[in-house]
Amino acid sequence: MRYKIIADSCCDLTTELKEKMQVTTIPLNMTLGEKCFIDDDTLDLPQFMEEMKACTTKIGSASPSPMLYKEAFQGAHTSFAITLSSNLSSSYSSALVAKDMAEEEGADVHVFDSKSASAGQLLLALKLRKLIDEGYHKSEIISSLESFISKMKTYFVLENLDNLVKNGRMNKITGKILSFLHIRPILGSDGDGNIALFTQARGQNQIIEKLADTIEKSGRSTEGESIVITHCNNPGLAQKLMNTLKNRYQFKDIHIVPTRGISSMYANDKGIIIAF
Repeated sequence: MRYKIIADSCCDLTTELKEKMQVTTIPLNMTLGEKCFIDDDTLDLPQFMEEMKACTTKIGSASPSPMLYKEAFQGAHTSFAITLSSNLSSSYSSALVAKDMAEEEGADVHVFDSKSASAGQLLLALKLRKLIDEGYHKSEIISSLESFISKMKTYFVLENLDNLVKNGRMNKITGKILSFLHIRPILGSDGDGNIALFTQARGQNQIIEKLADTIEKSGRSTEGESIVITHCNNPGLAQKLMNTLKNRYQFKDIHIVPTRGISSMYANDKGIIIAF
């Protein structure tokens, strides 16, 4: 195998996409109070979501160990890893530690800080697979993907703000006020991988229009480009958003996929994420 793609489990790959794209996923760990879950193919996601909903204490996550990454980096001429934003998780730093260990044993590794999560990581994996399949050399692949990361936009809307409050990313009183008023904050990456508030919406129609507006406001051409929509138990909203995007823009591909474990934990039920 000349090139190998590795991604942490926040990259929302379906089983079919994982096989088609030949991606190895490295699981993060999730905690509900004192209980720990591994975000891999054995996770019973519906059961996890039920337990998460019932959890009244802090929820959180932990990055993969460097050894898991090191094992994944073996057996290929060159390995590329795509991780969660380094400002949101230590998954990136774990991958860098593993890169050093693996390269001491002769491996060749490059680690991409997605400066994003979920839909953003999947979009990068799709682009990386395309570059590899088209026969680009390592230096060209790295330059192209790093350039795209610097321009990529990621936005998300949460219907349920409980987990942002539970893990300390949102003030408890603010979360209660927004939920009471049925206001949905539209959040996203600030360009450096931090979460920032961009605008807010009330009701499904506003959510769709304002998410669609972010594309126009970005000033980026959509012709020939791809966009990824990930959702947590919200296929209806994802489909309506896709229909709106088809009418307003010229995306070549619009991918809709359900969130996996770690993304479901932070997006919470009905959350939706886009990356372009």
